[in-house]
Amino acid sequence: MASAPLPLEPSPIRFGTDGWRGILGVDVTLERLLVVAAAAARELERAAPPELMSREVVIGYDRRFLAPELAEAIASAVRGADLEPLLTDSAVPTPACSWAVVERGALGALVITASHNPPEWIGLKIKGHFGGSVEEAFTAAVEKRLEAGGISVPIPGETPRFDGWDGYLAGLRQLVDTGALRQGLESMGLRVIVDPMHGSAAGGLPALLGTGAQTGSQSGEGSASGAADGSGVDCIEEIRSWRDPLFGGHPPEPLAPYLQELIAAVRVSGEAGRPAVGIVFDGDGDRIAAIDERGRYCSTQLLMPLLIDHLARARALPGAVVKTVSGSDLMQLVAEGLGRPVIEKPVGFKYIASEMLAGGVLVGGEESGGVGFGLHLPERDALFAALLVLEALVEGGLPLGERLDRLQADHGGASAYDRLDLRLRDMASRQRLERQLAQEPPTSVAGWTVQEVVSTDGVKLRLGDSHWLMLRFSGTEPLLRLYSEAPSGERVSEILAWARQFAETA
Repeated sequence: MASAPLPLEPSPIRFGTDGWRGILGVDVTLERLLVVAAAAARELERAAPPELMSREVVIGYDRRFLAPELAEAIASAVRGADLEPLLTDSAVPTPACSWAVVERGALGALVITASHNPPEWIGLKIKGHFGGSVEEAFTAAVEKRLEAGGISVPIPGETPRFDGWDGYLAGLRQLVDTGALRQGLESMGLRVIVDPMHGSAAGGLPALLGTGAQTGSQSGEGSASGAADGSGVDCIEEIRSWRDPLFGGHPPEPLAPYLQELIAAVRVSGEAGRPAVGIVFDGDGDRIAAIDERGRYCSTQLLMPLLIDHLARARALPGAVVKTVSGSDLMQLVAEGLGRPVIEKPVGFKYIASEMLAGGVLVGGEESGGVGFGLHLPERDALFAALLVLEALVEGGLPLGERLDRLQADHGGASAYDRLDLRLRDMASRQRLERQLAQEPPTSVAGWTVQEVVSTDGVKLRLGDSHWLMLRFSGTEPLLRLYSEAPSGERVSEILAWARQFAETA
Protein backbone atom coordinates (compact mmCIF):
# COMPACT_ATOMS: atom_id res chain seq x y z
CA MET A 1 0.00 0.00 0.00
CA ALA A 2 1.43 3.37 -1.02
CA SER A 3 2.10 5.78 1.79
CA ALA A 4 0.19 9.03 1.92
CA PRO A 5 2.13 12.11 0.71
CA LEU A 6 3.73 14.14 3.43
CA PRO A 7 1.96 17.45 4.15
CA LEU A 8 3.59 20.50 2.67
CA GLU A 9 5.53 22.60 5.15
CA PRO A 10 5.08 26.37 5.02
CA SER A 11 8.14 28.38 4.15
CA PRO A 12 9.41 31.03 6.60
CA ILE A 13 7.83 34.47 6.28
CA ARG A 14 10.44 36.37 4.28
CA PHE A 15 9.96 39.35 1.97
CA GLY A 16 11.40 39.14 -1.54
CA THR A 17 12.10 41.86 -4.08
CA ASP A 18 8.51 43.13 -3.90
CA GLY A 19 6.47 41.65 -1.09
CA TRP A 20 5.73 38.36 0.63
CA ARG A 21 4.37 35.58 -1.55
CA GLY A 22 3.72 31.87 -1.39
CA ILE A 23 1.25 29.07 -2.00
CA LEU A 24 -2.25 29.85 -0.77
CA GLY A 25 -3.19 27.66 2.17
CA VAL A 26 0.39 26.49 2.72
CA ASP A 27 2.73 29.46 2.93
CA VAL A 28 0.04 32.13 3.05
CA THR A 29 -2.81 31.34 5.41
CA LEU A 30 -5.35 33.71 6.94
CA GLU A 31 -3.69 33.37 10.34
CA ARG A 32 -0.24 34.26 8.99
CA LEU A 33 -1.58 37.02 6.74
CA LEU A 34 -3.33 38.79 9.62
CA VAL A 35 -0.12 38.87 11.64
CA VAL A 36 1.97 40.10 8.68
CA ALA A 37 -0.61 42.79 7.81
CA ALA A 38 -0.67 44.05 11.40
CA ALA A 39 3.14 44.20 11.56
CA ALA A 40 3.29 45.98 8.18
CA ALA A 41 0.63 48.51 9.22
CA ARG A 42 2.47 49.32 12.46
CA GLU A 43 5.71 49.77 10.52
CA LEU A 44 3.98 52.10 8.04
CA GLU A 45 2.91 54.24 10.98
CA ARG A 46 6.40 54.23 12.50
CA ALA A 47 8.13 55.04 9.20
CA ALA A 48 5.83 57.91 8.24
CA PRO A 49 7.40 61.38 8.18
CA PRO A 50 6.45 63.56 11.18
CA GLU A 51 4.40 65.95 9.08
CA LEU A 52 2.14 63.15 7.79
CA MET A 53 -0.79 63.16 10.20
CA SER A 54 -2.92 60.53 8.41
CA ARG A 55 -3.85 57.21 10.04
CA GLU A 56 -5.24 55.78 6.83
CA VAL A 57 -3.96 52.61 5.15
CA VAL A 58 -5.20 51.84 1.63
CA ILE A 59 -6.03 48.17 0.97
CA GLY A 60 -6.32 46.77 -2.53
CA TYR A 61 -6.41 43.38 -4.23
CA ASP A 62 -6.09 41.62 -7.56
CA ARG A 63 -8.29 38.96 -9.17
CA ARG A 64 -6.77 35.87 -7.57
CA PHE A 65 -8.77 33.25 -5.72
CA LEU A 66 -9.91 34.62 -2.32
CA ALA A 67 -8.11 37.94 -2.90
CA PRO A 68 -11.25 40.08 -2.18
CA GLU A 69 -12.00 38.11 0.98
CA LEU A 70 -8.41 38.28 2.23
CA ALA A 71 -8.33 42.03 1.58
CA GLU A 72 -11.45 42.45 3.73
CA ALA A 73 -9.85 40.27 6.41
CA ILE A 74 -6.63 42.27 6.68
CA ALA A 75 -8.72 45.43 7.21
CA SER A 76 -9.47 43.99 10.64
CA ALA A 77 -5.73 43.62 11.28
CA VAL A 78 -5.21 47.29 10.36
CA ARG A 79 -7.98 48.29 12.78
CA GLY A 80 -6.29 46.12 15.40
CA ALA A 81 -3.16 48.22 14.92
CA ASP A 82 -5.27 51.30 15.77
CA LEU A 83 -5.17 52.56 12.19
CA GLU A 84 -7.90 53.24 9.61
CA PRO A 85 -8.29 50.81 6.68
CA LEU A 86 -9.75 52.03 3.39
CA LEU A 87 -10.63 49.27 0.92
CA THR A 88 -10.98 49.48 -2.87
CA ASP A 89 -14.44 48.48 -4.03
CA SER A 90 -13.09 46.20 -6.78
CA ALA A 91 -9.91 44.57 -8.02
CA VAL A 92 -7.45 47.22 -9.21
CA PRO A 93 -3.93 47.32 -10.65
CA THR A 94 -1.32 47.63 -7.91
CA PRO A 95 -0.19 51.06 -9.25
CA ALA A 96 -3.74 52.33 -8.61
CA CYS A 97 -3.19 51.65 -4.90
CA SER A 98 0.10 53.56 -5.01
CA TRP A 99 -1.69 56.45 -6.72
CA ALA A 100 -4.41 56.46 -4.05
CA VAL A 101 -1.78 56.62 -1.30
CA VAL A 102 -0.21 59.76 -2.77
CA GLU A 103 -3.51 61.38 -3.74
CA ARG A 104 -5.01 60.85 -0.29
CA GLY A 105 -1.85 61.44 1.75
CA ALA A 106 -2.18 57.99 3.35
CA LEU A 107 0.41 56.13 5.42
CA GLY A 108 0.76 53.53 2.67
CA ALA A 109 -0.99 50.58 1.09
CA LEU A 110 -1.31 46.84 1.59
CA VAL A 111 -2.15 44.97 -1.62
CA ILE A 112 -3.27 41.34 -1.77
CA THR A 113 -1.55 40.02 -4.90
CA ALA A 114 1.01 37.53 -6.11
CA SER A 115 1.70 39.59 -9.24
CA HIS A 116 2.91 37.32 -12.06
CA ASN A 117 3.31 34.13 -9.99
CA PRO A 118 1.35 30.92 -10.70
CA PRO A 119 -2.40 30.76 -9.94
CA GLU A 120 -2.00 28.84 -6.67
CA TRP A 121 0.07 31.67 -5.18
CA ILE A 122 -1.07 34.69 -3.18
CA GLY A 123 0.83 37.40 -1.34
CA LEU A 124 1.06 40.88 0.11
CA LYS A 125 2.78 43.96 -1.32
CA ILE A 126 3.54 46.97 0.87
CA LYS A 127 3.59 50.50 -0.56
CA GLY A 128 5.04 53.41 1.38
CA HIS A 129 3.64 56.91 1.84
CA PHE A 130 5.62 58.04 -1.23
CA GLY A 131 3.67 55.71 -3.54
CA GLY A 132 6.31 53.08 -4.20
CA SER A 133 7.48 49.75 -2.82
CA VAL A 134 9.11 49.92 0.58
CA GLU A 135 12.83 49.23 0.82
CA GLU A 136 14.67 46.28 2.36
CA ALA A 137 15.20 48.08 5.66
CA PHE A 138 11.43 48.43 6.00
CA THR A 139 10.65 44.77 5.27
CA ALA A 140 13.51 43.72 7.58
CA ALA A 141 11.82 45.74 10.32
CA VAL A 142 8.51 43.98 9.58
CA GLU A 143 10.25 40.59 9.84
CA LYS A 144 11.80 41.68 13.14
CA ARG A 145 8.34 42.58 14.48
CA LEU A 146 7.11 39.12 13.47
CA GLU A 147 10.03 37.43 15.22
CA ALA A 148 9.34 39.46 18.37
CA GLY A 149 5.81 38.06 18.41
CA GLY A 150 3.96 41.25 19.23
CA ILE A 151 0.25 40.75 19.90
CA SER A 152 -2.27 42.59 17.73
CA VAL A 153 -5.88 41.44 17.93
CA PRO A 154 -7.92 41.95 14.73
CA ILE A 155 -10.97 44.14 15.23
CA PRO A 156 -14.03 43.28 13.09
CA GLY A 157 -16.01 46.11 11.63
CA GLU A 158 -17.44 47.75 8.53
CA THR A 159 -14.58 48.89 6.29
CA PRO A 160 -15.06 52.09 4.24
CA ARG A 161 -14.65 51.51 0.51
CA PHE A 162 -13.70 53.74 -2.39
CA ASP A 163 -13.48 53.53 -6.17
CA GLY A 164 -9.83 52.67 -6.77
CA TRP A 165 -10.09 53.29 -10.52
CA ASP A 166 -11.49 56.81 -10.85
CA GLY A 167 -8.70 58.87 -9.34
CA TYR A 168 -6.01 56.71 -10.90
CA LEU A 169 -7.41 56.95 -14.43
CA ALA A 170 -8.00 60.70 -14.00
CA GLY A 171 -4.36 61.06 -12.95
CA LEU A 172 -3.12 59.21 -16.04
CA ARG A 173 -5.29 61.41 -18.26
CA GLN A 174 -3.48 64.43 -16.80
CA LEU A 175 -0.17 62.96 -17.96
CA VAL A 176 -1.25 61.87 -21.45
CA ASP A 177 -3.74 63.51 -23.82
CA THR A 178 -5.75 60.33 -24.35
CA GLY A 179 -8.23 61.97 -26.70
CA ALA A 180 -5.47 63.06 -29.07
CA LEU A 181 -3.84 59.65 -28.70
CA ARG A 182 -7.01 57.87 -29.77
CA GLN A 183 -7.37 60.17 -32.77
CA GLY A 184 -3.75 59.51 -33.72
CA LEU A 185 -4.23 55.75 -33.58
CA GLU A 186 -7.35 56.02 -35.72
CA SER A 187 -5.53 58.23 -38.26
CA MET A 188 -2.73 55.64 -38.49
CA GLY A 189 -5.25 52.84 -38.91
CA LEU A 190 -3.47 51.04 -36.08
CA ARG A 191 -5.51 48.62 -34.05
CA VAL A 192 -4.66 48.01 -30.37
CA ILE A 193 -5.36 44.54 -28.96
CA VAL A 194 -5.02 44.39 -25.17
CA ASP A 195 -4.40 41.21 -23.20
CA PRO A 196 -4.62 41.76 -19.41
CA MET A 197 -4.14 37.98 -18.90
CA HIS A 198 -7.36 37.85 -16.83
CA GLY A 199 -5.70 40.21 -14.35
CA SER A 200 -6.75 43.34 -12.50
CA ALA A 201 -5.68 45.79 -15.25
CA ALA A 202 -8.60 44.61 -17.41
CA GLY A 203 -10.68 47.45 -18.80
CA GLY A 204 -8.11 50.12 -17.97
CA LEU A 205 -6.68 50.88 -21.39
CA PRO A 206 -10.06 50.84 -23.21
CA ALA A 207 -11.41 53.20 -20.55
CA LEU A 208 -8.44 55.54 -20.98
CA LEU A 209 -8.80 55.62 -24.73
CA GLY A 210 -12.44 56.61 -24.47
CA THR A 211 -14.33 53.50 -25.54
CA GLY A 212 -16.74 53.73 -22.64
CA ALA A 213 -15.36 50.57 -21.06
CA GLN A 214 -16.13 49.90 -17.44
CA THR A 215 -13.74 48.56 -14.87
CA GLY A 216 -13.81 46.82 -11.53
CA SER A 217 -17.12 46.35 -9.77
CA GLN A 218 -18.94 48.21 -12.55
CA SER A 219 -18.14 45.33 -14.89
CA GLY A 220 -19.00 42.71 -12.27
CA GLU A 221 -15.36 41.60 -12.36
CA GLY A 222 -16.17 40.18 -15.79
CA SER A 223 -15.04 41.36 -19.19
CA ALA A 224 -14.77 45.11 -19.48
CA SER A 225 -17.94 46.47 -21.00
CA GLY A 226 -17.51 47.68 -24.57
CA ALA A 227 -14.00 46.26 -24.87
CA ALA A 228 -14.17 42.49 -24.62
CA ASP A 229 -15.21 41.81 -28.20
CA GLY A 230 -14.43 45.15 -29.81
CA SER A 231 -18.05 45.87 -30.63
CA GLY A 232 -18.50 49.54 -31.38
CA VAL A 233 -14.79 50.13 -30.97
CA ASP A 234 -12.67 51.28 -33.91
CA CYS A 235 -9.12 51.15 -32.64
CA ILE A 236 -9.02 48.99 -29.52
CA GLU A 237 -10.29 45.68 -28.24
CA GLU A 238 -9.52 43.52 -25.23
CA ILE A 239 -9.13 39.75 -24.98
CA ARG A 240 -9.02 37.58 -21.82
CA SER A 241 -10.54 40.43 -19.84
CA TRP A 242 -12.82 38.40 -17.56
CA ARG A 243 -11.82 37.23 -14.12
CA ASP A 244 -10.29 33.74 -14.14
CA PRO A 245 -8.36 32.89 -10.94
CA LEU A 246 -6.63 30.08 -12.87
CA PHE A 247 -5.42 32.60 -15.49
CA GLY A 248 -6.08 30.19 -18.33
CA GLY A 249 -3.79 27.58 -16.77
CA HIS A 250 -0.59 29.66 -16.90
CA PRO A 251 1.10 32.21 -14.65
CA PRO A 252 -0.16 35.71 -15.55
CA GLU A 253 3.36 36.70 -16.62
CA PRO A 254 3.87 38.60 -19.90
CA LEU A 255 6.11 36.00 -21.59
CA ALA A 256 5.76 34.78 -25.19
CA PRO A 257 4.74 31.16 -24.37
CA TYR A 258 1.67 32.44 -22.50
CA LEU A 259 0.60 34.92 -25.20
CA GLN A 260 -0.24 32.74 -28.18
CA GLU A 261 -3.84 33.98 -28.34
CA LEU A 262 -2.66 37.60 -28.49
CA ILE A 263 0.05 36.81 -31.05
CA ALA A 264 -2.52 35.04 -33.23
CA ALA A 265 -4.98 37.95 -32.96
CA VAL A 266 -2.33 40.47 -34.02
CA ARG A 267 -1.30 38.33 -36.99
CA VAL A 268 -4.91 37.77 -38.10
CA SER A 269 -5.54 41.52 -37.97
CA GLY A 270 -2.47 42.16 -40.12
CA GLU A 271 -3.49 39.51 -42.65
CA ALA A 272 -6.89 41.22 -42.89
CA GLY A 273 -5.13 44.47 -43.85
CA ARG A 274 -5.32 46.17 -40.45
CA PRO A 275 -1.92 46.42 -38.74
CA ALA A 276 -2.15 45.92 -34.98
CA VAL A 277 -0.09 46.20 -31.84
CA GLY A 278 -0.62 43.87 -28.91
CA ILE A 279 -0.28 45.22 -25.36
CA VAL A 280 -0.07 42.78 -22.46
CA PHE A 281 -0.16 43.30 -18.69
CA ASP A 282 0.70 40.92 -15.88
CA GLY A 283 -1.71 39.80 -13.15
CA ASP A 284 -1.61 43.00 -11.09
CA GLY A 285 -0.87 45.52 -13.83
CA ASP A 286 2.69 46.60 -13.04
CA ARG A 287 4.51 44.74 -15.85
CA ILE A 288 4.16 45.23 -19.60
CA ALA A 289 5.18 43.58 -22.86
CA ALA A 290 4.02 44.03 -26.44
CA ILE A 291 3.51 42.18 -29.72
CA ASP A 292 4.48 44.02 -32.90
CA GLU A 293 2.52 43.96 -36.16
CA ARG A 294 4.50 40.92 -37.35
CA GLY A 295 3.65 38.89 -34.25
CA ARG A 296 7.07 39.38 -32.65
CA TYR A 297 7.23 39.38 -28.87
CA CYS A 298 8.70 42.63 -27.54
CA SER A 299 9.83 42.71 -23.91
CA THR A 300 11.05 45.84 -22.17
CA GLN A 301 14.46 45.10 -23.70
CA LEU A 302 12.92 46.68 -26.81
CA LEU A 303 10.23 48.87 -25.26
CA MET A 304 12.63 50.70 -22.93
CA PRO A 305 14.79 52.08 -25.80
CA LEU A 306 11.59 53.26 -27.50
CA LEU A 307 10.44 54.99 -24.31
CA ILE A 308 13.86 56.58 -23.76
CA ASP A 309 13.83 57.99 -27.28
CA HIS A 310 10.26 59.25 -26.99
CA LEU A 311 10.57 60.88 -23.59
CA ALA A 312 14.01 62.43 -24.15
CA ARG A 313 13.70 63.45 -27.80
CA ALA A 314 9.99 63.98 -28.54
CA ARG A 315 8.84 65.10 -25.10
CA ALA A 316 12.21 66.68 -24.20
CA LEU A 317 11.84 65.66 -20.55
CA PRO A 318 14.88 65.90 -18.26
CA GLY A 319 16.66 63.17 -16.33
CA ALA A 320 18.90 60.13 -16.42
CA VAL A 321 18.10 56.59 -17.54
CA VAL A 322 18.25 53.79 -14.97
CA LYS A 323 18.61 50.20 -16.17
CA THR A 324 19.42 46.90 -14.53
CA VAL A 325 22.60 45.02 -15.42
CA SER A 326 20.50 42.45 -17.33
CA GLY A 327 19.06 45.18 -19.57
CA SER A 328 19.83 45.41 -23.28
CA ASP A 329 22.78 47.50 -24.45
CA LEU A 330 20.33 49.25 -26.79
CA MET A 331 18.98 51.15 -23.77
CA GLN A 332 22.41 52.61 -23.12
CA LEU A 333 23.10 53.31 -26.79
CA VAL A 334 19.85 55.24 -27.25
CA ALA A 335 20.29 57.16 -23.99
CA GLU A 336 23.88 58.13 -24.72
CA GLY A 337 22.93 59.11 -28.27
CA LEU A 338 20.54 61.62 -26.74
CA GLY A 339 23.09 62.85 -24.23
CA ARG A 340 21.49 61.20 -21.23
CA PRO A 341 23.54 59.62 -18.42
CA VAL A 342 22.89 55.94 -17.71
CA ILE A 343 22.87 54.41 -14.22
CA GLU A 344 23.22 50.61 -14.09
CA LYS A 345 21.86 48.78 -11.05
CA PRO A 346 21.44 45.18 -9.83
CA VAL A 347 18.33 43.27 -10.93
CA GLY A 348 15.19 44.34 -9.04
CA PHE A 349 12.96 47.38 -9.38
CA LYS A 350 13.65 48.41 -5.78
CA TYR A 351 17.09 49.60 -6.91
CA ILE A 352 15.51 51.68 -9.68
CA ALA A 353 12.89 53.07 -7.30
CA SER A 354 15.65 54.17 -4.93
CA GLU A 355 17.18 56.29 -7.73
CA MET A 356 13.74 57.67 -8.60
CA LEU A 357 13.15 58.76 -5.02
CA ALA A 358 16.44 60.64 -5.12
CA GLY A 359 15.16 62.57 -8.18
CA GLY A 360 16.58 63.34 -11.60
CA VAL A 361 15.35 60.20 -13.38
CA LEU A 362 13.73 60.22 -16.82
CA VAL A 363 12.80 56.53 -16.95
CA GLY A 364 13.90 53.33 -15.25
CA GLY A 365 13.19 49.77 -16.27
CA GLU A 366 14.06 46.12 -15.87
CA GLU A 367 14.02 43.27 -18.38
CA SER A 368 11.14 41.50 -16.62
CA GLY A 369 8.65 44.18 -17.68
CA GLY A 370 8.64 46.79 -14.92
CA VAL A 371 9.01 50.42 -16.02
CA GLY A 372 8.77 53.60 -13.93
CA PHE A 373 8.86 57.28 -14.92
CA GLY A 374 10.22 60.39 -13.28
CA LEU A 375 7.08 62.41 -14.06
CA HIS A 376 4.89 59.81 -12.31
CA LEU A 377 5.21 57.55 -9.26
CA PRO A 378 8.45 55.88 -8.05
CA GLU A 379 6.72 52.66 -9.08
CA ARG A 380 6.17 50.33 -12.01
CA ASP A 381 3.00 51.23 -13.89
CA ALA A 382 2.12 49.17 -16.94
CA LEU A 383 -0.96 51.17 -17.95
CA PHE A 384 1.00 54.40 -18.03
CA ALA A 385 3.83 52.69 -19.90
CA ALA A 386 1.31 51.43 -22.46
CA LEU A 387 -0.02 54.95 -23.07
CA LEU A 388 3.52 56.22 -23.65
CA VAL A 389 4.37 53.33 -26.01
CA LEU A 390 1.27 54.12 -28.07
CA GLU A 391 2.07 57.84 -27.93
CA ALA A 392 5.54 57.07 -29.30
CA LEU A 393 4.04 55.11 -32.21
CA VAL A 394 1.68 57.96 -33.08
CA GLU A 395 4.51 60.50 -32.81
CA GLY A 396 6.69 58.43 -35.14
CA GLY A 397 3.84 57.53 -37.49
CA LEU A 398 4.97 53.89 -37.66
CA PRO A 399 3.73 50.60 -36.19
CA LEU A 400 5.81 49.06 -33.44
CA GLY A 401 7.98 46.68 -35.46
CA GLU A 402 8.98 49.29 -38.03
CA ARG A 403 9.59 51.85 -35.28
CA LEU A 404 11.89 49.47 -33.39
CA ASP A 405 13.74 48.45 -36.57
CA ARG A 406 14.48 52.11 -37.31
CA LEU A 407 15.58 52.74 -33.74
CA GLN A 408 17.98 49.79 -33.82
CA ALA A 409 19.36 50.84 -37.20
CA ASP A 410 20.05 54.33 -35.87
CA HIS A 411 21.87 53.00 -32.79
CA GLY A 412 24.21 50.21 -33.79
CA GLY A 413 22.10 47.69 -35.65
CA ALA A 414 19.83 44.84 -34.69
CA SER A 415 20.38 42.58 -31.72
CA ALA A 416 18.50 39.67 -30.17
CA TYR A 417 17.87 38.73 -26.55
CA ASP A 418 16.62 35.74 -24.61
CA ARG A 419 16.60 34.31 -21.09
CA LEU A 420 16.69 30.75 -19.77
CA ASP A 421 15.91 29.66 -16.20
CA LEU A 422 17.86 26.53 -15.30
CA ARG A 423 17.07 24.46 -12.20
CA LEU A 424 20.23 22.97 -10.72
CA ARG A 425 20.42 19.59 -9.00
CA ASP A 426 20.60 20.96 -5.46
CA MET A 427 21.95 23.82 -3.35
CA ALA A 428 25.37 22.15 -3.17
CA SER A 429 25.60 22.30 -7.00
CA ARG A 430 24.63 25.95 -6.87
CA GLN A 431 27.25 26.80 -4.25
CA ARG A 432 29.94 24.96 -6.21
CA LEU A 433 29.08 26.87 -9.38
CA GLU A 434 28.97 30.17 -7.48
CA ARG A 435 32.50 29.60 -6.18
CA GLN A 436 33.79 28.72 -9.63
CA LEU A 437 32.28 31.82 -11.21
CA ALA A 438 33.68 34.04 -8.45
CA GLN A 439 37.19 32.55 -8.48
CA GLU A 440 37.69 31.45 -12.09
CA PRO A 441 35.09 32.89 -14.45
CA PRO A 442 35.22 31.58 -18.05
CA THR A 443 37.71 33.24 -20.36
CA SER A 444 35.71 32.32 -23.46
CA VAL A 445 32.06 31.60 -24.24
CA ALA A 446 31.05 29.44 -27.21
CA GLY A 447 34.31 30.31 -28.96
CA TRP A 448 34.23 34.04 -28.22
CA THR A 449 36.79 35.65 -25.92
CA VAL A 450 35.48 37.26 -22.75
CA GLN A 451 36.49 40.94 -22.88
CA GLU A 452 35.15 42.02 -19.49
CA VAL A 453 33.69 40.46 -16.34
CA VAL A 454 31.00 42.54 -14.62
CA SER A 455 29.96 41.49 -11.10
CA THR A 456 27.24 44.07 -10.28
CA ASP A 457 24.74 41.23 -9.87
CA GLY A 458 25.79 37.68 -10.63
CA VAL A 459 28.44 37.43 -13.36
CA LYS A 460 28.11 39.18 -16.72
CA LEU A 461 30.61 38.14 -19.40
CA ARG A 462 31.00 40.74 -22.14
CA LEU A 463 31.97 39.35 -25.54
CA GLY A 464 31.64 42.56 -27.58
CA ASP A 465 29.18 45.32 -28.43
CA SER A 466 25.62 44.18 -27.60
CA HIS A 467 27.08 40.70 -27.11
CA TRP A 468 27.11 39.16 -23.64
CA LEU A 469 26.12 36.36 -21.31
CA MET A 470 24.93 36.87 -17.74
CA LEU A 471 24.61 34.19 -15.05
CA ARG A 472 22.60 35.10 -11.96
CA PHE A 473 21.37 32.91 -9.12
CA SER A 474 17.99 33.02 -7.40
CA GLY A 475 18.21 34.31 -3.85
CA THR A 476 16.47 31.35 -2.23
CA GLU A 477 16.60 28.22 -4.41
CA PRO A 478 18.92 26.22 -6.72
CA LEU A 479 17.86 28.21 -9.76
CA LEU A 480 20.25 29.81 -12.24
CA ARG A 481 19.01 32.53 -14.56
CA LEU A 482 20.87 32.82 -17.86
CA TYR A 483 20.57 36.00 -19.95
CA SER A 484 22.11 36.72 -23.32
CA GLU A 485 22.17 39.46 -25.92
CA ALA A 486 23.86 38.95 -29.29
CA PRO A 487 23.73 40.18 -32.91
CA SER A 488 21.31 37.40 -33.90
CA GLY A 489 18.80 34.99 -32.41
CA GLU A 490 20.92 32.05 -33.55
CA ARG A 491 23.89 33.43 -31.68
CA VAL A 492 21.81 33.94 -28.52
CA SER A 493 20.63 30.32 -28.70
CA GLU A 494 24.21 29.13 -29.13
CA ILE A 495 25.41 31.13 -26.10
CA LEU A 496 22.56 29.93 -23.88
CA ALA A 497 23.18 26.31 -24.93
CA TRP A 498 26.86 26.73 -24.04
CA ALA A 499 25.94 28.29 -20.69
CA ARG A 500 23.53 25.47 -19.88
CA GLN A 501 26.18 22.84 -20.57
CA PHE A 502 28.76 24.80 -18.56
CA ALA A 503 26.42 25.05 -15.55
CA GLU A 504 25.35 21.41 -15.65
CA THR A 505 28.90 20.06 -15.87
CA ALA A 506 30.60 22.44 -13.46
